[in-house]
Amino acid sequence: MCDGRSPDEGRSIGETVRATGMSVDTLRFFEREGLLLRPVPRNAAGRRVYERADVDWLLLVARLRASGMPVATVARFAELVRSGPGNEALRLELLREHERAVRARIAALGEDLEIIRNKVTIYERHVREGTAAGVWAPVPSAPGDAP
Repeated sequence: MCDGRSPDEGRSIGETVRATGMSVDTLRFFEREGLLLRPVPRNAAGRRVYERADVDWLLLVARLRASGMPVATVARFAELVRSGPGNEALRLELLREHERAVRARIAALGEDLEIIRNKVTIYERHVREGTAAGVWAPVPSAPGDAP
């Protein structure tokens, strides 16, 4: 993230909210849940002061959460990063597992999208033809099926 500030200039919670698109409540929640890489220092007035590195990390955390990574897994990832070098293989496996989960969700969404696309095509045809006949008709029961 490049916003013209030097890396050591602090940002208020409001500036950080604007930079990340998160709410104040979300930032505080992430902090409480241990999702940040460091304790956020406070200024003389007791207000949180974020650095550019915090903003960059928060943007990653937001993506991990938006892609379905559980809070506990993000916290584990943050813990590994905070621990420093030497656990990269663990971080990699965590990220690979999440990648597999995201790919599975994408595949399932692709199947859902195909069904929706087919329905849209059917409805477009019926709207164009000015009839609702056959848009949704239950499949007739086979002889002997219970009602």
